[in-house]
Amino acid sequence: MIEQATSKKIPSAIWALTFCIFGFGTAEFVVVGLLPSIASDLSVPLSSTGLLVTMYALGIAIGGPLFTALTGSIERKKLLILTLLSFVLGNMIAFFAKDISMLLMSRVITGAANGLFLAHAVVVASNMVADNKKATAISLVFSGLMISTVVGAPLGTYIGTHYGWSNTFLAIIIWAMVGLVTLGIVLPQQPKPTAALRLRDIPDVFRSSSVLIVLLSNIFAYTGTFVLFTYLSPILKNITGFSGNAINLVLLIFGVGVAIGNFAGGRLSDRKPSRTLVYLFLFHAIVLFLLSFVLDSKPFVIALVLMLGFLAYGNVPALQLLVVQLSEKDKPGSGGIASAVNVSAFNIGVTFGSLVGGIVVNRFSLHAMPWVGGVFVLVALLLGIWNYRRNKMTER
Repeated sequence: MIEQATSKKIPSAIWALTFCIFGFGTAEFVVVGLLPSIASDLSVPLSSTGLLVTMYALGIAIGGPLFTALTGSIERKKLLILTLLSFVLGNMIAFFAKDISMLLMSRVITGAANGLFLAHAVVVASNMVADNKKATAISLVFSGLMISTVVGAPLGTYIGTHYGWSNTFLAIIIWAMVGLVTLGIVLPQQPKPTAALRLRDIPDVFRSSSVLIVLLSNIFAYTGTFVLFTYLSPILKNITGFSGNAINLVLLIFGVGVAIGNFAGGRLSDRKPSRTLVYLFLFHAIVLFLLSFVLDSKPFVIALVLMLGFLAYGNVPALQLLVVQLSEKDKPGSGGIASAVNVSAFNIGVTFGSLVGGIVVNRFSLHAMPWVGGVFVLVALLLGIWNYRRNKMTER
């Protein structure tokens, strides 16, 4: 039986999607903590293992939209199950990998599966609830990703450090298999897409000026966030004066802010996502600029890092909901591809942020990170205001 989008409660299938996304997020972020172990075990330079992070991000950014277009005509429950199977396969390659080439291949496969699964999970979740719960449903799906940064990645790093990095991938495989079985049981059959886009239709998504504005705001917002976040640990150590253990605690506090912000952002974005986005970008920029003046104060830094996590990821539900809605309005059937492209935009922002951060460190200093990040978020704010003025009548 096909479940209609009239449920006023959160269906159990959405929680199952969240469970699965937690596994994807853990697979993405855990490798950072395993790089030294992998480099030592495979006898390769640490710089080579850094490609494991890059390949996963490229898998999401390129493979997500590409495979979303190629699979647009497949019924979504079947597609989600098949995507989970490919994710399991990719992690099995990592588990049995004996050289860096096999690991890199596994990261491309699992990254593409991540982008594809998340794009359709968002659409499925939003279709299963009433209109005034769509952003909340999206935030719940993304919460699996957020919680994985706080719980999954540290736990996976612990397993890899104490029992071998390959066993971390084994744990991810087991988690994904449990999610696959659960999703197969609780997720109703979904309506077969009636206006699914094909590969050659991807450029049509980018022809929508409304969608482009939101995508650009996403890129600028997360460029600004990761200008600072990429070098947050050196800032906390060299400027604020935190010890190694204290830095881990501050990063945990950031993760708590991320998780809370994602949930709260979903509730705030249910009715007026465009307006919510403007306020989130505004306070996001303010927090970054304030950090520039208090980097030597531990209490202020802790408080502002918590707020930064909240504001930086509180906009995720609004961005995702707006991209899907605006794309479907201009081109029916394009919601899945638009969702995947928005995830790609986030990863582009992450990449640009780390690159810009490196330039700032070399030419200026760590002290410049917060205000440079704030400038990028200000651009996102201007784009958010532009989007609000174009859509405020609809949201009323």
